[in-house]
Amino acid sequence: MSSSSSSSRIDLTTDRLVLRPWTTAEATAVLGDTRSAYWADDFPADGDRVVAGLFDQHPAWLGAYGHRLIVERDSGLVVGSIGLFWPPSEGTLEIGYGIVPSRRGRGYASEATRALAEFALTASAVHAVAADVELSNPSSVRVLEKAGFHRWATEGNLARYRITRPEHHRR
Repeated sequence: MSSSSSSSRIDLTTDRLVLRPWTTAEATAVLGDTRSAYWADDFPADGDRVVAGLFDQHPAWLGAYGHRLIVERDSGLVVGSIGLFWPPSEGTLEIGYGIVPSRRGRGYASEATRALAEFALTASAVHAVAADVELSNPSSVRVLEKAGFHRWATEGNLARYRITRPEHHRR
């Protein structure tokens, strides 16, 4: 994974993806159902619309450690979104992700989740990245496991996963 920065914008690049911050224009387009030639045919999904609608309430989500669009490098198309729910709570950030149906099953979600979690762990205020997933959603469980997350708790149908800095000692 590599990162490049232009002013406060930091793009994360993996083998097959670019994770780049949302712009306010893109959020407005998603909320207004305005199509972009740079979106996969089935983008945005419902979750993308929800996140776009919350940027006004959570402006930090547009920052370096916030939410990003997932861009397929080969096509240049936005195929999903992923985000960190900044600011951290007691050193832990929550992560969420979604890939459009036309691009699922290619490992994009795991690739993006691993890259963004590794980047999040470079922030001095962050020692862990966590995600909760319903056990009835085995695809999402596999995403987290492939991304290097470990299950640390289970409560009913909810599994709690996290990844920590290598030097951080679990309490």
